[in-house]
Amino acid sequence: MAIKFCVKLGKTAAETLPMIKTAFKENVLPDQQVFRWHKVFLEGREEVDDETRAGRPSTSTTDDNVTRVKELLNTDRRLNVRLLSQLLDIPKTIVHEIIRNNLNMRKMCAKMVPKVFTDEQKLRRVKTCRENLDMCESDPEFLNNVITDDESWVFEYNPETKRQSSE
Repeated sequence: MAIKFCVKLGKTAAETLPMIKTAFKENVLPDQQVFRWHKVFLEGREEVDDETRAGRPSTSTTDDNVTRVKELLNTDRRLNVRLLSQLLDIPKTIVHEIIRNNLNMRKMCAKMVPKVFTDEQKLRRVKTCRENLDMCESDPEFLNNVITDDESWVFEYNPETKRQSSE
């Protein structure tokens, strides 16, 4: 937008470049990019969004494909991207994109693990919290039996071999 502003003021590309460098310091575009943007704004372009490109748009990341990947991963989280791609007849790059962006999962050891809770995990967590609350209300001494520390309670298993990792 700053380059567009300089164009509107009638500045040349050579005058715009030092102004941009002064204003944005380390975060400045490379010189060639500043000149390119100056030229396109001078030619009348108004938007900075990407223009539409030739070619067929990607149709692989559909709701149906996201559902298919999710269902397969729910049956076996040890499946890898290559195998999912073969089973579903979807390109590997699209399967990887669906796993990372749509399902918010990443690979840990040999298993796909959600980066955020699933709906089922959220419901289970709410149910457990309600059970604990009910126990506190029914037995005032309940909290005296709970051992706490300043750390989170997490089950950790560090597999020593690759085989153990895949189990």
